[in-house]
Amino acid sequence: MNKVTVNTDRCKGCALCIDACPKDVLGLSEKLNKLGHLAVEVKDDAACISCAMCALMCPDCILTVEKPE
Repeated sequence: MNKVTVNTDRCKGCALCIDACPKDVLGLSEKLNKLGHLAVEVKDDAACISCAMCALMCPDCILTVEKPE
């Protein structure tokens, strides 16, 4: 199960979540999304510590972070 889920279709590519992540889990995609932006994508889900800093920084609430059981 992924710890971080990104709604890439709604992402504006501001990269605030990328800057907030202490473990470099996120990065910008090389493909444009439906809005015409380079959306954020999960690059290294295994490195995620479920701190949710990315979700807290996102102005559009497109990130969901789940803590493993």
